[in-house]
Amino acid sequence: MSRLRFAPLLVALIAGLHPAGAQAPAAPPPPAATTPPARPVPPTRDPNTPGYVKATDLPDGTNPPPTADGNFIIGPTHNPAPEMTVHEGVPQGSVFEFTMNSTDSKMYPGIAREPHTFGTPDPNDPAKLILTTSHPAPYTRKLAVYVPKQYVPGTAAPFIVGADGPDRALFTALDNLIAEKKVPVMIAISIGNGSGDAQGSERGLEYDTMSGKYAEFVETEVLPLVEKQYNVKLTKDPDGRATMGGSSGGSAALIMAWYHPELYHRVLTYSGTYVNQQWPSNPATPGGAWEFHKSLIPNSPVKPIRLWMEVGDRDLYGPNIMKDNMHDWVVANENMAKVLAAKGYHYQFVFARNAGHTDRAVKQQTLPEALEYLWQGYPIVGR
Repeated sequence: MSRLRFAPLLVALIAGLHPAGAQAPAAPPPPAATTPPARPVPPTRDPNTPGYVKATDLPDGTNPPPTADGNFIIGPTHNPAPEMTVHEGVPQGSVFEFTMNSTDSKMYPGIAREPHTFGTPDPNDPAKLILTTSHPAPYTRKLAVYVPKQYVPGTAAPFIVGADGPDRALFTALDNLIAEKKVPVMIAISIGNGSGDAQGSERGLEYDTMSGKYAEFVETEVLPLVEKQYNVKLTKDPDGRATMGGSSGGSAALIMAWYHPELYHRVLTYSGTYVNQQWPSNPATPGGAWEFHKSLIPNSPVKPIRLWMEVGDRDLYGPNIMKDNMHDWVVANENMAKVLAAKGYHYQFVFARNAGHTDRAVKQQTLPEALEYLWQGYPIVGR
């Protein structure tokens, strides 16, 4: 694989000067640290719990058929799928890596939360977080572009956009799946986040905000750069465009397609953060991504979105985070399966036994099947 690396070259240093003999003003006191609530050890949830969706319990070590909609239970053993290993004789795509700085972006100039600080729930509304320690801050994000060996320069290619990249496991899977003609010849754009996590961070702002802004950032600031730098052409057909991610990157993947279905029709999520992580609060979606299964999907016309999603039996569980009853990742994903089925969406929901949050072993087992399911109905040349 060929790799191109671009790194920031300039760092600006600003020094404050005081007149001779003048005493420098006292530095303002640092913001008071707020110790975040201790995160409890997630309990192991039973996929047959009353109120959870009815699901097909598969033999240990197997995945659902890539053509089947519905709910499935896998595990407890998770072995890597054959496609997750490099195979001799399989054409390997090229991977180009580069960086983007906050100064390159008009949409995301950068924020950060002071270390060791966290917000506090609004006493008048436990779904809202009061956070005073977030401030402007620069960042650098890493990106990687995978171009398959079979790509013909100048042709419009389908593609997948991934969060929290670079994701080399994705690139290996695509090498093998493309060669097996199980997915189309596609480009992958793996985008790192702008740093930090959760409310008040750049990552949280990008991934947890319920709006079309992140998709617009990708469309206007990332994709044109990819096309220009690597001599590729990306399809404008939303049926040939997919998003993927884990945790808040997973909710971001659905947010991109939900608010811009004219851009994306296919979504893949691991441990999707369909909970209340949005900050600042938005009156239109007071529960953040929890609103997907609470109100948005049930009360909206069906959108042309195909969704593959997974949750682990030991996935995150944080009812003490904001005391809003909207911080149970398993319940959130179970609720997603319910409303998607009720509205008639094409979706596949995998409940993984013996699995934590964005579990690596589960991804190694399921990613090839998930990608094959995701691209059902899209034409594959030569198949």
